[in-house]
Amino acid sequence: MATRSNPSRSRTTPFGFDWLTVALALGGVLCLYYLAPMVSLFLSVSPGAVLTRMTDPTVVDAATTSLLSASVSATVATVFGLPLAYWLARSESRWTNAVLAVVVLPLVLPPTVGGIVLLTVFGPGAPVGSAAASVGVPLTRSLAGVVLAQTFVASPFVVVTAKAAFESVDRTLEHASRSLGKGRWTTARNVTLPLAMPGILAGVTLTFARAMGEFGATMMLSYYPRTMPVQIWVSFIELGLDNAYPVAILLLLISVAALAVLNTVAANPWQ
Repeated sequence: MATRSNPSRSRTTPFGFDWLTVALALGGVLCLYYLAPMVSLFLSVSPGAVLTRMTDPTVVDAATTSLLSASVSATVATVFGLPLAYWLARSESRWTNAVLAVVVLPLVLPPTVGGIVLLTVFGPGAPVGSAAASVGVPLTRSLAGVVLAQTFVASPFVVVTAKAAFESVDRTLEHASRSLGKGRWTTARNVTLPLAMPGILAGVTLTFARAMGEFGATMMLSYYPRTMPVQIWVSFIELGLDNAYPVAILLLLISVAALAVLNTVAANPWQ
């Protein structure tokens, strides 16, 4: 005679602990590891020191550059990455895995290596870089260089996240739209995109945040204009760690504020 297993027993470990409790305890340690250094950073600097640095022209310029370049990078990544994500999610080509590997490659490269790779294409001595400089559009030591570096490092987040969002859309809804005579573009615009929008906006959020924090590739390709991460490094080298703390807090506050705004939009995409 078959016996029915007790669901409550399946949720406990061999030692009698509830699995959810164990998961929370282990995850709590990791969350504490994330939060403790951030709290320690805020406790290391007085609010007055942070407010004083906020009016420093170099810090203001760095914050402005970071916000502008990260916004442009996220926009470029979305414009070019979203169609690619849709193709990866819907194509049955044998090349999809190879293309996905190319997309993910910048994520696994050390940022400084990414900067060196970009210099071989956009550097002053490279064909593209020298051609752009000859028409008055330098791709190094310029805002264009910052955007190039940030887009290279951060854009895979849009593609990978949007691909997962597209794949989560019920294909029967698309088939129903096509059976009613709607074309692929109309179906994608009216059915697929709305359903995948929360995931897409999450990818844009990750891309923006990653671009805001990009340092290695930006340093290699475009030291000027300085972004916030570069300004933190300069403050540390020239003035010491204590003087880098306020700038780091400013970047942390900007990043948290940007994520809060973007996550609110992602949670309520049509409001």
